[in-house]
Amino acid sequence: MIVNQQALRGIFTGFKTIFAKAFDETKPLYDRVATVVPSVTGEENYKWLGTIPMMREWIGDRQIKSLTASDYTIKNKDFEVTVGVPRNDIEDDRVGLYTPAIQSLGQSAALHPDELVFVLLPGGFTNKCYDGLPFFSDAHKVGKKTFSNKGTAKLSPESYAAARAAIMSVTDEHGKPLKIVPDLLVVGPALETEARKILLADQIDGTTNILKGTAEPLVVPDLAGNDSMWFLLCTKKPIKPLIYQERQKPKFVSLTNETDENVFMRKEFLYGADSRGNSGYAFWQMAYGSDGTAQ
Repeated sequence: MIVNQQALRGIFTGFKTIFAKAFDETKPLYDRVATVVPSVTGEENYKWLGTIPMMREWIGDRQIKSLTASDYTIKNKDFEVTVGVPRNDIEDDRVGLYTPAIQSLGQSAALHPDELVFVLLPGGFTNKCYDGLPFFSDAHKVGKKTFSNKGTAKLSPESYAAARAAIMSVTDEHGKPLKIVPDLLVVGPALETEARKILLADQIDGTTNILKGTAEPLVVPDLAGNDSMWFLLCTKKPIKPLIYQERQKPKFVSLTNETDENVFMRKEFLYGADSRGNSGYAFWQMAYGSDGTAQ
């Protein structure tokens, strides 16, 4: 193949099509647990976190529900993935060899939000949320009450039921129930069998399983290595427990001009994708986490 700008434009178009197809066909999991929030600047401040408005009987003047100032900020980061194609392979019509690599670029770009979002769950035992405490903590203050969304019990029907009750018992600062009902049990591969048994089995140890259908199991490969941890979430509210902040969707780009350093010095054409964004915590009230360390 004669390497000129026309040929390179054709290669770019072909690679971009392959990238887009792989991206679209890949199904990530992050949007099951995180609200996607568009970002328009380098960072976003979530001052509105901390207050969940509730309806009341209208007697007298309206009671203005001021949003608690939490000063919780998520800063966007830059991300990229790049592959190099030697000029010789283009001259020798070996471009087709790179189809799997470009497909992998598309899959990697599509799944990257999973990496950003699901790392928040095991990190939630130490990383702070809007109230200045770890996302999973036994000392969350709401009005005069203190609530815990943190456990140490291993996953079992009993610990699952306790976690479910803890989430549904959370109230606002006036003691009014928030009506939060968990619907998703998130585990790594090591706890898949136990999670499915609790939520899908008709019987457990010969006894009717009264917990069947109370939530859906979600097995997340990104949680591999955190084998004893498990997380119960409410994902049916307008705001989910976690946030994926999207500044720029993955964009396919290239560096193929003859005067580019990579081409001139190394005879290599570069193709890749880049994006901007980050992740963070929303309402701790909608999540319960256990590190499973109890003996």
